Amino acid sequence: MLTRRTFLNSAAAATGIAAATPAAAQYLVPESQLPRLVQIDRDYAPGEVHVEPASFKLYLMLAPGQAIEYSVGIGRANLYESGDFLIQAKKEWPSWTPTPDMIERDPASYKQFEDGMEGGIQNPLGARALYLFVGGRDTFLRIHGTNAPSTIGSAVSNGCVRLVNSHISDLYNRVPLGTRAVLH
Repeated sequence: MLTRRTFLNSAAAATGIAAATPAAAQYLVPESQLPRLVQIDRDYAPGEVHVEPASFKLYLMLAPGQAIEYSVGIGRANLYESGDFLIQAKKEWPSWTPTPDMIERDPASYKQFEDGMEGGIQNPLGARALYLFVGGRDTFLRIHGTNAPSTIGSAVSNGCVRLVNSHISDLYNRVPLGTRAVLH
């Protein structure tokens, strides 16, 4: 059984993740946002990932009707992109480069990073990233960690799905390449 203590201890030990930013170090994930085993009345296939934006939940299907539920942050209005994707790349402490659209929307925030940012605790992709592809093409959408854990449960990103770093690390370890990911 996946308990809060088991999850937190195993995720932290497996990933070696420590909260390196003051905000993250002081943030305690609410009980309601911790991963948990759930019974789910959906017709989702085992092994698939499904994001339900209205409830800010991601489901990793384990068996028919059974899933691990993770709380997520999603894209802001007009930036969340639903679709049917395959996870075709996975990276630990990924580098990040804002898209041209991001730079155009908010040059004050993103222009300084147009040549990219190395992976690390300050990087907005956090500890792990799952790269979403369609037809072998990178969509630039990610399911990734965050260095801003208080944003979970809200629509704040530029289109990606975000989890706290310990939760994305757990999901990353459970999801193989080629996994179907559906953003509803």
